[in-house]
Amino acid sequence: MRVDHSQAAPAFANDIEAFLGFLGLERGLSKNTLTAYRSDLDQCAAFLAKRAVKDWRSVTRVQAGEWVHSLNGRVGSPASQARKLTALRGLARFLAREKLRDDDFTQLLAAPKLSRRIPGTLTPEEISRLLAAPTGGDARALRDRALLELFYSSGLRVSELAGLTLQQIDLEQGFIRVFGKGSKERVVPVGGRAADAVTTWLVSGRPQLVKARTGSQLFLNNRGSALSRVTLWKLVKTYAARAGITKNVKPHGLRHSFATHLLTGGADLRAIQEMLGHASISTTQIYTAVETKRLLDQHAKFHPRNRA
Repeated sequence: MRVDHSQAAPAFANDIEAFLGFLGLERGLSKNTLTAYRSDLDQCAAFLAKRAVKDWRSVTRVQAGEWVHSLNGRVGSPASQARKLTALRGLARFLAREKLRDDDFTQLLAAPKLSRRIPGTLTPEEISRLLAAPTGGDARALRDRALLELFYSSGLRVSELAGLTLQQIDLEQGFIRVFGKGSKERVVPVGGRAADAVTTWLVSGRPQLVKARTGSQLFLNNRGSALSRVTLWKLVKTYAARAGITKNVKPHGLRHSFATHLLTGGADLRAIQEMLGHASISTTQIYTAVETKRLLDQHAKFHPRNRA
């Protein structure tokens, strides 16, 4: 699987190409991830080439460590630095597995420490205002109401929502089949209000936007094509402003709100993990920090011994 042409020197680029091909075909990583990894590895290759390193097969641990050290405090956030190291580690292991090197030259490299930020969420009252923001009975209003209801009801990623097809939804049974990161399939419930909104969109709204070349995409733009992630981003921002929400609302915030409100309501963390499509429970556990912070805030605000 090929993505954008590498800007690294040919001696480095050939191995980058082979590694990304492996990730695309064997691991099923998305094009966006492959593009990010290519950029990271090109950057590392450029750094090494300036130090007279000929190719990946002659890189030493010390030289790889110098590149990682050069990123500290200079290139991106700790999260982006960690991704760059992940890309390099993956390449090193790939070369060793293919017997193109005898060792893993990244084995002793330390990743930057990541601070786990608590995700931004909306309150249930803010969610209600947001979902009520699309008004009217035209096709676009019906689409946007269905889109926002489904977004919050199922906790989808933006890319998953934008890519939904008619074949993935089963409103009678109340679920959708989602293909998330790495093309992994999961089943996600659809709440009653979201199912009603989607049904209304399918019956009264979507037929108005269907064109000759329209495929099976669930949500359509005015040209009869699938909505893009950029359009979804703009829609969420527009309706948040219309609802009078002053927070910096991002589409992913609906996913965070979905998980936080489920946890607050007593849902099992493992069930939330499955619905979100997290590979590790540790990723889902960030939402326990959100709930803990809420409880601490409530205690500080209302306990009589905490009042001034």
